[in-house]
Amino acid sequence: MSPGRADQHNPRMDSWLTTVGLPVALGIVMLGLGLGLTTGDFRRVAAYPRLVLIALGCQVLLLPALCFGLVLLFGLRPELAVGMMLLAASPGGTTANLYSHLFGGHVAVNVTLTAVNSVLAVVTLPVVVNLSADHFLGDAAPIGLQFDKVLQVFAIVLVPVAVGMALRSRFPGFADRLGRPVKILSVVVLVAVILGAVLKERANLADYFLAVGAVVLAFNVISLLIGYGVPRLAGVGRRESIAAGMEIGIHNSTLAITIAISPALLDSTEIAIPAAVYGIVMFFTAAVFGYLVNRRRAPVEAGRGRTA
Repeated sequence: MSPGRADQHNPRMDSWLTTVGLPVALGIVMLGLGLGLTTGDFRRVAAYPRLVLIALGCQVLLLPALCFGLVLLFGLRPELAVGMMLLAASPGGTTANLYSHLFGGHVAVNVTLTAVNSVLAVVTLPVVVNLSADHFLGDAAPIGLQFDKVLQVFAIVLVPVAVGMALRSRFPGFADRLGRPVKILSVVVLVAVILGAVLKERANLADYFLAVGAVVLAFNVISLLIGYGVPRLAGVGRRESIAAGMEIGIHNSTLAITIAISPALLDSTEIAIPAAVYGIVMFFTAAVFGYLVNRRRAPVEAGRGRTA
């Protein structure tokens, strides 16, 4: 990948990956999320107002600001800088729900935060990305993310969620039976898309990791720490804080890649690089984070057992 502009028309990306693979993967993943959602999950916002406000504040305001500082600190070239800001502005991914479940987080809180974040990002993501493109790319910036075009992409996110919720509301038994196969299918499709992207760009993978690996790792670790630490400092419970940590630390990299390489949006392979690298790194960092949080908890509970 040359350091020059990469957002010119790229025929390599006008493939099944761009036009079919990523949208289908996103749609199936979000359908699976919707099958586990009820209107009560949205009402749960009222049960955890402080946590929701803290999490949204970190996601919408704090993380983009910190990411901007990291981009300047590491001196990324313009397209990669915009890609990092796109990643920072992306909502939490459904993978956060799985990791929260594995490491003792409050999964219902994750589901609620994912749903609220996904709706909110329809407005906040274009603002962050357009300001970033204007700052880093200047006159060379593309037209920018138009709200109606972004809305089309988020329709891939929100419509399947609504369909899943409708199925759960009207046919709860069917939704329960469908939930597991859809989750398995979503994993299979996502793995296929990621493998396809890796194989397509295998000659450039080392360059990609060299270019953004350090800043992506730093941003991921900071996101996890802030997501868990800020709620804890505010007196939020441990399980809810783990949920927030996973939600804020595991961004929807699939959505970011879709927006970056879509010919109707940014049409840039290079802008997608940070999200692609993040999508690999986050699986390992989130697992280590979950292990450490639970390891820290174990001695405390052991001590309580001895004093009981």
